[in-house]
Amino acid sequence: MSSPQLPGAPFLARRGDDLWLDGVRLSEVAAEFGTPLYVYSRSAMRAAAGAYLQALAGRPHLLCYAMKANASLTVIRTFAELGLGFDIVSGGELARVIAAGADPAKVVFSGVGKTRAEMRAALLAGVRCFNVESEAELLALSGVASGLGRTAAISLRVNPDVDAKTHPYISTGLKGNKFGVAHEHARAVYRQAAALPGIRVTGIDCHIGSQITEIAPYLDALDRLLDLVEQVEADGGTIHHLDLGGGLGITYTDEQPPAADLLVGQLLARIDARGHGHREVLMEPGRSLVGNAGVLLTEVLVLKPGAEKNFCIVDAAMNDMARPAMYQAWMGIVPCHQRSDPALTWDVVGPVCESGDWLGRDRALAVQPGDLLAVLSAGAYGMTMASNYNTRPRAAEVMVDNGRATLIRRRETIDELLRGELLPD
Repeated sequence: MSSPQLPGAPFLARRGDDLWLDGVRLSEVAAEFGTPLYVYSRSAMRAAAGAYLQALAGRPHLLCYAMKANASLTVIRTFAELGLGFDIVSGGELARVIAAGADPAKVVFSGVGKTRAEMRAALLAGVRCFNVESEAELLALSGVASGLGRTAAISLRVNPDVDAKTHPYISTGLKGNKFGVAHEHARAVYRQAAALPGIRVTGIDCHIGSQITEIAPYLDALDRLLDLVEQVEADGGTIHHLDLGGGLGITYTDEQPPAADLLVGQLLARIDARGHGHREVLMEPGRSLVGNAGVLLTEVLVLKPGAEKNFCIVDAAMNDMARPAMYQAWMGIVPCHQRSDPALTWDVVGPVCESGDWLGRDRALAVQPGDLLAVLSAGAYGMTMASNYNTRPRAAEVMVDNGRATLIRRRETIDELLRGELLPD
């Protein structure tokens, strides 16, 4: 009987009893670089981006990688080489774009709390567009741009009050969320923007959430966006581009999100049907480009059977992978080498001094101390959300490309964690 397909296939697969990623046996990667360890497939990332690019071909577009999903410099460069732009939410992310050698002119700057220093840095770097999320931000940006003698191209992020049907922590398009300008107020804000110095209106933006597995919420949001475009242009304004955001989900367990080309195809068809096919289209995928391209490797330290629970204690923890503790997220966990022993039910937990430190609950695994486990679909919101809680150095990262594994971030040391601290006399 063949093994079930793994999230990340065909790049992640079993060969015999061993788990391989993009032509590399994962147990060999762990032996070389240690654990905990993030391992990514460059081929998987290219394939994911290629699905969007193929669907957008033939019309003006810019695909912007939402780099909060995974901001490693090699990941950024991988997408820059494909011609992608970047969706950033901080000055630090802009610095990463520049450090990776990518083009700031393909950057859109999102986020509800841009500081004036970040605005100045982005204007001086020449970013393409600011996705403005409030009147207060618009006024601040006008002042900063005018003071520099620059003009800030802006797109207003509109909150369409559409339910993306995802986890409440990653839903961003409802009235109760902190993001964007309310749909019913946006028309007035566009009129205000058109009259401000240092501001040039160029587009409209909408992002309704993350890990979305249905097309319908996207279409609902798009219709509300197009309604507003028509109102703004009736007022004498001009909207050059439609930024449709990102948020497409991936498979962690049994989710069946639509393929990227199917989603894009339906969005473009709706745009064309409503007479807006001449506008440039921007999209900002993140998780769907990198999520299934990565795994987190971790070694089994101790097996601790109990009266009510059996605990498989591993060397990765909530500081390495925060999603289960933060979102109660389910992530696949499989052995890198399959044993023939009977499987028992384990909670896979880390060494951090918190009961919330778990990677997976009630998992059927045949494991022994020293075995290597792979946490699947770990390419998004893993390393970017990692911390040094319990004074734990962050993991190393490796990029795999057609059978070759390359270290792209070395493991932190304790000395590095202490370096910035001062003991007053």
